[in-house]
Amino acid sequence: MAAAEASPAGRRGVRLQAPLVDSVSCYCRVDAGLKTVAGARKFVPGAKLCTQPDIIPHGTKSRSSRRERSRTQAPLIPGLPDDLAISCLIRVPRSYHQNLRLVSRRWNRLLSGNYFFSLRKRFGMLEEWVYVIRRDRDGKISWHAFDPIHQLWQPLPPVPSEYSEALGFGCAVLSGCNLYLFGGKDPIKGSSLRRVIFYSARTNKWHRAPDMQRKRHFFGACVINNCLYVAGGECEGMQRILKSTEIYDPNKNRWTTVADMSTGMVPFIGVIHEEKWFLKGLDSHRQVVSEVYDPKTNSWSIVNDGMVNGWRNPSIAMNGKLYASDCRDGCRLRVYDEASDSWTKFTEGRFNHLGGSRALEAAAFVSLNGKLGVVRNNMSISLFDLVNPGNSIETNSAILWENVAGKGQLKTFVANLWSSIAGRSGLKSHIVQCQVLQA
Repeated sequence: MAAAEASPAGRRGVRLQAPLVDSVSCYCRVDAGLKTVAGARKFVPGAKLCTQPDIIPHGTKSRSSRRERSRTQAPLIPGLPDDLAISCLIRVPRSYHQNLRLVSRRWNRLLSGNYFFSLRKRFGMLEEWVYVIRRDRDGKISWHAFDPIHQLWQPLPPVPSEYSEALGFGCAVLSGCNLYLFGGKDPIKGSSLRRVIFYSARTNKWHRAPDMQRKRHFFGACVINNCLYVAGGECEGMQRILKSTEIYDPNKNRWTTVADMSTGMVPFIGVIHEEKWFLKGLDSHRQVVSEVYDPKTNSWSIVNDGMVNGWRNPSIAMNGKLYASDCRDGCRLRVYDEASDSWTKFTEGRFNHLGGSRALEAAAFVSLNGKLGVVRNNMSISLFDLVNPGNSIETNSAILWENVAGKGQLKTFVANLWSSIAGRSGLKSHIVQCQVLQA
């Protein structure tokens, strides 16, 4: 303040305009007579301490570097302001996004960023695609994406080499648009994996994530509050069943350990129901056991009620109810009744039964655009509206599933007949994982 008081302006009681601290982290106004950050902090109470700032004695407040670049770079769409251009681009169907990314670097950055995704979500323009991971006769892994709007299978980048033949790996979706592959077993080396990778529907690329704390394969996995949980499974060498449970928080980008299971198991079915994680599998003595995890209390407990006793794969929780398949091809459903603690028929046998071959076997239930989707090994997908079942197609008093992918009725019958003749070994590939991603 001494320099300011000694100046003519200081004698008139007028304070000089404070120069700027040019820093990446903040812009702090300091007095002209102060040449250090410590002095600036005393002058400006609560100012953030900058790291090696450059004092600009007579600087003026400048805009961020991003705004400076926007002045010189070309607009997203010539002749339109960027906000109007973005309003147009978010309305482009998802099937064209990969081509849009090739237009320019700015378009690629825009379509790959959170802002573009959040705008499409805010205005209800997100599209859900079905992602199917298959294993062929030779054990090779491939995967495919199905666009239900255009009813087309879309090309995808290859699965990374570490998962090209892996066994017993987990698969889950976080943030609606990131598909994670984690754990598993290398069939050549015979070792379990801790590796975690994920595919982003925004960038259409694979990325690395932090490894799990324990190596494991054939374990259970679920997503609660956008956090990934893994539990149980096997680990090579020790030949024992794991009881440990760990959780991955994408916001913190790290794994942490939570409560262990009461009994170690190799799960073969799991579901989230009433904000709890139910698992059913085999313990070290090959006995069927069931446990439930409550994230609110961070505790596992053994469960043996009517729900787990009549529980079958595939199953799904939708609209507050738990549904499971009542036949091999998933054309008939059962629903769990909490009042009676039992499973009852939901469709009452009104659906046409496609067959019991492995090619037509229901591999997964998914929630697709608010409807229950049945994904079968022959890559056919059928939808059923659980809320308004009367909207389904009716033919000769029989309600048919709405087929959005795969073969028609005649081709399905031929495929079923051929699969029966060829036997179970005649199946070229089968589905091991199935998820739905938004973008």
